[in-house]
Amino acid sequence: MDPFIYQYLVGGIVFAIGLVYGFRQSYFDTQGTGLRNLIVVFAGLFFFAGVQGYLQYAPMEERAPYVVVDQSGQPKAKEDILATDYPAPAFRQSKSPAEVEKIQTTAEQILHPKDERGKLGTNLDYGIMIGYFLSMILIGTWFGRGQSSTKDFFFGGQRFSWWLIAFSLVATTIGSSSFVKYSKIAYSYGIASSQTYMNDWFWVPLLLFGWLPILYFSKVISIPEYFQRRFSPLARNVATYLLLAYLIGYVGINLFTMGQALNILIGWDIFVSAMLVAAISTTYVAFGGQTSVIMTDLFQGVMLLITGLLLLVFGIEYLGGFDMFWTNLPRSHRLAFPDFNADASYPAVGIFWQDAMANSAMFYFLNQGMVMRLMAARSIDDSRKAVMTMLLVLMPIAALVVASGGWVGQALTSAGVLPEMEPKEAFFITSSFLSQPGVFGLVMAALTAALMSTVDTLITAISAIVVNDIYRPLKPDASESSMLKMARISSVSIAIIGVLLVPVFQSFGSIYSAHGAFTAAITPPLVITLLLGVFWRRFSTKAAIITMLLGLAIIFWSILQPEIITPFAHGVPMKEAKEGFLAGKDQYKFMRGFFGMSVCLVIGLVTGFLYPNQNKESIKGLVWGTIKDAIRNYKGSEGSETMSDWMIVEFTVGEEETLLDRPVAYLSADVAQTLEAKEGDILYISDSRAWLGGLRSTHALIGGIKESVTNGTIQITPSLNSIAGRQGHPLRIKRMY
Repeated sequence: MDPFIYQYLVGGIVFAIGLVYGFRQSYFDTQGTGLRNLIVVFAGLFFFAGVQGYLQYAPMEERAPYVVVDQSGQPKAKEDILATDYPAPAFRQSKSPAEVEKIQTTAEQILHPKDERGKLGTNLDYGIMIGYFLSMILIGTWFGRGQSSTKDFFFGGQRFSWWLIAFSLVATTIGSSSFVKYSKIAYSYGIASSQTYMNDWFWVPLLLFGWLPILYFSKVISIPEYFQRRFSPLARNVATYLLLAYLIGYVGINLFTMGQALNILIGWDIFVSAMLVAAISTTYVAFGGQTSVIMTDLFQGVMLLITGLLLLVFGIEYLGGFDMFWTNLPRSHRLAFPDFNADASYPAVGIFWQDAMANSAMFYFLNQGMVMRLMAARSIDDSRKAVMTMLLVLMPIAALVVASGGWVGQALTSAGVLPEMEPKEAFFITSSFLSQPGVFGLVMAALTAALMSTVDTLITAISAIVVNDIYRPLKPDASESSMLKMARISSVSIAIIGVLLVPVFQSFGSIYSAHGAFTAAITPPLVITLLLGVFWRRFSTKAAIITMLLGLAIIFWSILQPEIITPFAHGVPMKEAKEGFLAGKDQYKFMRGFFGMSVCLVIGLVTGFLYPNQNKESIKGLVWGTIKDAIRNYKGSEGSETMSDWMIVEFTVGEEETLLDRPVAYLSADVAQTLEAKEGDILYISDSRAWLGGLRSTHALIGGIKESVTNGTIQITPSLNSIAGRQGHPLRIKRMY
């Protein structure tokens, strides 16, 4: 079957279901804000469909790849190819003797085993990498000062602007494994490597207008806490340990990736390298929590986007312009999708079900790191803007960034500049070849940035689950200081466990295989249970527990007996596997995601009808259609998602006063009228410097209108003044909900 048609038929169903829910909750309409929302979600869908359709079907010119021949004109055997055969004669004429020598030196490195070629890069490059490590520690610890509560540690005070959240989300999404695994896939399969980054939009209506408002206004600290409030304590326990397995596995994979990268670069032992990187990441995470993570990820997100794009620019310039790069990339490498099902190593249908369906749903709906980042935004509107900016603008750029090493490497090979290289080394060799001393260090620092920006998010996410879903239930009277201490202890412990998992992931054939195997096994039960819990009010506690436990058992059975996946495999062949108890993990790696989603959905639907939810009142504010109840719980009074425009005001400082655990602010009559605010509303108070992105800002509860407060002025407490106030400078304020 055609992979483009298949993806947009199946993905279109998910998208359409989201539209139905959006219309029924008045998020979509034919006028006003509803029309704007509708235009945005369809614009994103048509954008991705247009790009992928062009790549898949448009006629394109291509050049014949360079083939090394002997004196008789016959192709040389691989073992007979020499470094002096490069560059190709036609290319040699345009290069200086020094350039030709550099090409042949790199070709010699490629043609000889890794342990015989020495390290890549210069001492200057490694000095830059070390300097980058130290800079991240300083930035993280500086911005993470003053953490006094778990709300600050895990959510950064829920005060950040959408643009800061968007950049940090991209840094979280693009892990070091992304650079290595997608460059490898890009070298072997070309632009099809971007399929993972170009198919998340199907979930946008359900995410932005279904799950996100429930998540934000319910004030849950962790995903397992939602499972308890929606279902039961037992459901919370099951979700806790499944999520911990998923997230800790991700930590191990990312540490393994960085260890492998340092092994390729300078020959360090993979395990020792992973220990070093884990120690550095944990230092600033344990010190500053979510604020440290967001601020370091902002710097790291910009860093990896710039340096990844630089590598692509360097490659295009070296080959003589975009046309030369594009035509030297084989046509098979310019397809949006690989073959539908013929290649079990990278089938389009398997990638769709594993990444677009199971893994994307897990990442956007259940990944604790993603959840914490979205809840760190100052408003629901900022959360939505962050997600849309990330998916529509930054993720396509990210697709270029993470795969650039592989695409450029393949173009250099096809053009006859460099010999065929090991796909897993394409990123490192291409970067080293194209970069001058120092610049290569920046590119490697981007790889480091990608690693730390993923690991730091995962560590804080797991720490939140440990504190909220394991420690707090055991010690319900624990103080904020003791929970904050536990958060820091768990951060260090998680890093240690992640390092210990590195040897486990070394046993897999590749990083991509390791990632695919464990996500396909764990994600379906959680994804299906959450989606049915949010979007089907009938879905009950008993149905949720059966779906998670029975679904997990059947997926584990498919590892022991992979033949049961064959009817779900869409014709993808079952690869040969090694002998062993869990050897089946390597068979149907990608199609196990579809098998798991299908099985869990059937279990969920059947048990949902057999054991319907009997208490509809208890789930108000936790399921679709009950957003007003969620806002009421969030505010403590009636409200809506509408907010006022920004207003600049002067301020005075009164006595310390709190209400519903929030500091209190009083307004003058004219300010209240402009904001359309009343007593009990939430006020966002910020430093007047908008470019700070919310670093000096907080929320307060409006205590009422005071005649003693001068027109154009608000009265704040000393605690608010210490966060957002500056002597002699006004404040920016906005009425929320």
